[in-house]
Amino acid sequence: MATVILLRHGRSTANGSGVLAGRAPRVGLDETGQAQAGALVERLSGVPLAGLVTSPLLRCKQTVAPLATARGLDRLTEPRLSEVDYGDWTGRELRTLAKEPLWRVVQAHPSAAVFPGGEGLANVQTRAVAAVREHDATITAQHGDGAVWLLCSHGDVIKSVLADALGQHLDSFQRIVVDPASVSVVRYTETRPFVLRVNDHSSDLAGIVPPKPEPKRRRRAAKLSSDAEVGGSTGRKD
Repeated sequence: MATVILLRHGRSTANGSGVLAGRAPRVGLDETGQAQAGALVERLSGVPLAGLVTSPLLRCKQTVAPLATARGLDRLTEPRLSEVDYGDWTGRELRTLAKEPLWRVVQAHPSAAVFPGGEGLANVQTRAVAAVREHDATITAQHGDGAVWLLCSHGDVIKSVLADALGQHLDSFQRIVVDPASVSVVRYTETRPFVLRVNDHSSDLAGIVPPKPEPKRRRRAAKLSSDAEVGGSTGRKD
C-alpha cells in the first residue's frame, strides 16, 4: 500500500482565540497559518506526491492551496475528513467548556463522548479511518506501493487515525499531540500500518519516501514488506 502524509491545517483565526471552531463557516488561516501553508512547498520539495485530499473546511483548503499550485495537483475534497461536529459546543470558549461534565469524558473516555447536537468521537474515527484506507487503496492501485499522498485535516481527526494505526484504543488518543501545520506519516501494508512520524515540524521530509526497489526486482511489482525489522530499522539504504 501507499504512504500517507497526515497534515493538520495551519494555525487558524480560532486557534489563538480559545474558541472551539468546529465546523463553523469562514474560519480561515491567520498570518502564521498562511506562512505555514507557504512553507509547505519547500518542506515537501523532496517528496513526490501522487494526490492531495482535503477536508471541505476553508482552513484546510487554504493550507494546501500553495502546494497544489506549485505541483499542479488537483485537490480532492473528502467530507469524511471534516472536523468533528461538535454540535452545541461549536463556537464556545474552551475555558467555559472545561466546566461541562462531558469535558472529563472527552479527556478520559473519548470513545464514549457524544457532543450534544453533534457526533461522537468513535464515529469520527470510523469515518476518518475508512476514508484514509479507501483513498490509500485507490492511490496504490493507480500509482503503486511506492506512492506518497497527502491529506489535510484537523487535530482530533488526525489523532483518531494515528490511534488506529498505532493499534491503540480510542481512549488513548488524547496522548497524541498534533499541532497546526504538523506532519504525521503512516505507511499502510497488507497486514499492518507503520507509523513513520508524528507531529513532525521538520523542514526536510524526503526521508519518508519509500526506497526504490533494487534493480533486480524492478521488473516485477514488488510490494513493500508488512514485516517489522527485528531489532529496529537500519535506516534508508539509498
